[in-house]
Amino acid sequence: MTEYSNNAIPLEGTGAATTDPYSRGNAARNKEDASLNSREDVLSRMRTAQSITMSPELFEKLYLSPERAVKGNLRQTFANPTPLAILSHAVCACPLGCDLLGLRGSGQFGAASIGAYVFIGGLLLIISGIFEFFLGNTFSFVVFCSFGGFWLSFAGTLIPSFNSVGAYSPTGDSQVLGISTRAFQASFAFYLCFWALLVLVLTICSLRTNIAFFLLFVCLEATFLCLTVAYFTLAEGKYALGQNIVKAGGGCLLTCGLVGFYIFIVLMLVAVDFPFLLPVGDLSHLMKGYQQKHGPIKVH
Repeated sequence: MTEYSNNAIPLEGTGAATTDPYSRGNAARNKEDASLNSREDVLSRMRTAQSITMSPELFEKLYLSPERAVKGNLRQTFANPTPLAILSHAVCACPLGCDLLGLRGSGQFGAASIGAYVFIGGLLLIISGIFEFFLGNTFSFVVFCSFGGFWLSFAGTLIPSFNSVGAYSPTGDSQVLGISTRAFQASFAFYLCFWALLVLVLTICSLRTNIAFFLLFVCLEATFLCLTVAYFTLAEGKYALGQNIVKAGGGCLLTCGLVGFYIFIVLMLVAVDFPFLLPVGDLSHLMKGYQQKHGPIKVH
């Protein structure tokens, strides 16, 4: 039998329910307060998880660019566009490298992949670059948009309706005859030469990122140099030597694409918080930036 105190509350150790309405109200309020506290704890943990400060090494691994202070929290709002850009370049570079090597009978400057050059190499790279622009990643923005333009321009050279190659033929409209003319080969070599100059600048800048990204640019630089020399050689009529150098450029481009796939895998493992990560060889801590040494740049 349950014993009650004077205010009808069960004595300690008894199992009967409380009959005092004030006690019932207090219990309800305590339960509601506990629920609110629990929700606040959850929200607090969510806010904490969203506002984690990344180390410079992790930031550089995610965005392939040294961390720089930008206003706002767009990096915590939008997805990271860098993996899409790297994948776009790798998916186009590897097949073209195989074509330049002539593997299993492939060739014709990779004309079979024109659609990929336009919609994957061109379109997706430019979209990724625009998102990098809004995230404040200047280096990635320049790299992705410029190479998006390269793949679009390269596709345009191969598209017959553009008549980029056919204009050099005696008839003015033959792709087959135009591509073998000295004028086209020398002109195309100059185009590749100045891309080699641009990539050299980007290669130097990539020393502030990581070994994998730096190696990608080294392979790209070797590709453009080889193809530049190859087409100048072809323009001089040295066909056999020129084709061998083209194959060397194809090998460099294929290596570049494979390095790109490795970087893509690294970025995706980070994106899904995989139990283990692959190394990229951070370089940002080896070469301190100007602002790290001297403070913010003053504009006079």
